[in-house]
Amino acid sequence: MKAYIEKNYRDNDALRASFNRLAEKNFGLNFENWYQNGFWKDNYIPYSIVSDGEVISNVSVNACNMNYKDKTIKLIQIGTVMTDPDHRGKGYARMLMEQVMKDYEGKVDGIYLFANDSVLEFYPRFGFKEAKEYQYTKEVSITGENKAKMVPLNGRDDFDKAALLLDTKSQNAQMYMVGNTGLYMFYLSQFMTENLFYIEDCNSYAVAEIEDGTLILHTIIGEGSVDEVITSFGSQVKKVVLCFTPKDVSGFEKSELHEEDTTFFVKGKFFEENRNEEYMLQAITHA
Repeated sequence: MKAYIEKNYRDNDALRASFNRLAEKNFGLNFENWYQNGFWKDNYIPYSIVSDGEVISNVSVNACNMNYKDKTIKLIQIGTVMTDPDHRGKGYARMLMEQVMKDYEGKVDGIYLFANDSVLEFYPRFGFKEAKEYQYTKEVSITGENKAKMVPLNGRDDFDKAALLLDTKSQNAQMYMVGNTGLYMFYLSQFMTENLFYIEDCNSYAVAEIEDGTLILHTIIGEGSVDEVITSFGSQVKKVVLCFTPKDVSGFEKSELHEEDTTFFVKGKFFEENRNEEYMLQAITHA
């Protein structure tokens, strides 16, 4: 049977299962629980090459609109780029990228992706340019006790409550994703079920991790200030790493972000107009 392009087939059980098998083979990922929990929405669109009923290559589109300085920017993120090892070298990824560009180029404010080092020559063929991100950190000395209370995410009811928070509360960041709670929940419902915290003093939530005295702060849900949230984690915290860009960067050290085997590629008017801005796309929204 001739290979063909199929897209947006999430409710096709056979194709979704084949997609998951390919994702397991390439990345060790499986999207089934995410789907069963109701978080695979229209925002995540796989473009796949299908042959003999099997997904053999894929490029996914994520609608990742951003609130940037209180304005909504329409962006898409390319992710889950994969081809079955037995079908590589046949131009399938190129075919899929061409279709995605045809569908979205000029219709959104920008397109971006995070590429591994083995494909750095591939994306410039479609007009993508390497770009920089900047991360903010600081050393802290906190004398108070830990007041951040973990909100356990143990199942569908808990997941739905977390999704509602993300849907209804703004985030205290210069740039944060809006209208795509599903992508946040990809992480919170699978890999970060013990990383949501409530801070009563400022009626805010934080997605965070603590590793050897370092607070890795992924986002603040609510109007609590960055310093209020940091302080709530108590004297165990000696250093803070922000995985987003705060509205107020005073007191933080800025450095160019370098991630192993990851290069940030962009195209479109938003990225052209803001090429000199020193921001970071939330790590929790990487697809």
